[in-house]
Amino acid sequence: MCQSTAAQLSFHFQNNVQISLSAPPVARPPLSLLPFLSSRRSPAGPAGIRINKVSWLARWSVMAQDDPVVSAQWLHDHLGMPDVKVAHIPGALFFDLDGIVDRTTDLPHMLPSEEAFAAAISELGIKNQDKVIVYDGQGFFSAPRVWWMFRVFGHKKVWVLDGGLPQWRASGFNVENASPDDAVLKSNAANKAVERVYNGEQTNIITFQTEFQPNLFWTLEKVAHNVIAKTYQQIDARAKGRFDGVAPEPRKGVRSGHIPGSICVPFLEMFDGAPNLLSADELRQKFQQAGISLDQPIVVTCGSGVTACTLALGLYRIGKHDVPVYDGSWTEWEAQSDSDYPKVTAPAC
Repeated sequence: MCQSTAAQLSFHFQNNVQISLSAPPVARPPLSLLPFLSSRRSPAGPAGIRINKVSWLARWSVMAQDDPVVSAQWLHDHLGMPDVKVAHIPGALFFDLDGIVDRTTDLPHMLPSEEAFAAAISELGIKNQDKVIVYDGQGFFSAPRVWWMFRVFGHKKVWVLDGGLPQWRASGFNVENASPDDAVLKSNAANKAVERVYNGEQTNIITFQTEFQPNLFWTLEKVAHNVIAKTYQQIDARAKGRFDGVAPEPRKGVRSGHIPGSICVPFLEMFDGAPNLLSADELRQKFQQAGISLDQPIVVTCGSGVTACTLALGLYRIGKHDVPVYDGSWTEWEAQSDSDYPKVTAPAC
């Protein structure tokens, strides 16, 4: 399962936009994320992102198109430009991971429909020509999830701030302590837009167009087929104890264990203590040491589809740009009948 966190995005059109995402801590001690500044909390799971707009004054070449992260220094340099209009890192809007979700399921923060995502992102003021940078309060927790969501809906101009808010602070850059009213209003409007879509009600004008990428999104049925076909290597981002079935899951009523055929590569192994995403060579070594063949297809999973996206981020850095995420992950799989969807509760051989 994945926790709440604070995250931020930055994008540019003629502008840069930063979104900060924050989420409430789930009842699971070790990985609770810090709420970002003025982010709001919800009962469980990740929630809340903020966005800021700044003039895009840097050359495109500064941002590597084949790398999924940008540095705190890079973002700081651009926030300091004369035409910057910001509200939080400074300058962010909230993207609520518990609000911009599929309202037809009880599973935590599942991917919303294309129509709902387009309506929400339009309310946040993001357009297709904008470039987006995401960050969170822990470094790498929910920000990669938002990065993945944009990519699933066809928006390729998205990056994660390397090291997130901790690295930003460690670099000595300013952080604002109050949430601008505009950010709160836009976040509320985005959540209401999602609700209207699922209620069959009319939304405001859509300014963000989606193009669903099915190759990045896996369902329960696809995973069940793969357990038999073994076409894709399944990598689980949860801690080893949960994967092996010897440590409890943070969500009440969910047993620990893993999907048959999966390999455990905890998402915490994707970054160093700063935290910064490991180099391509270091990431390659991590996966290979775990027994992953990087020349074969991979699908990633976790507890509820959040930290799996950190694995997808790391794999993207080493050139695997087409790694799908199993959205329902262990929370969905565990809830199915054991006869049709078997579980492993001992270390995989």
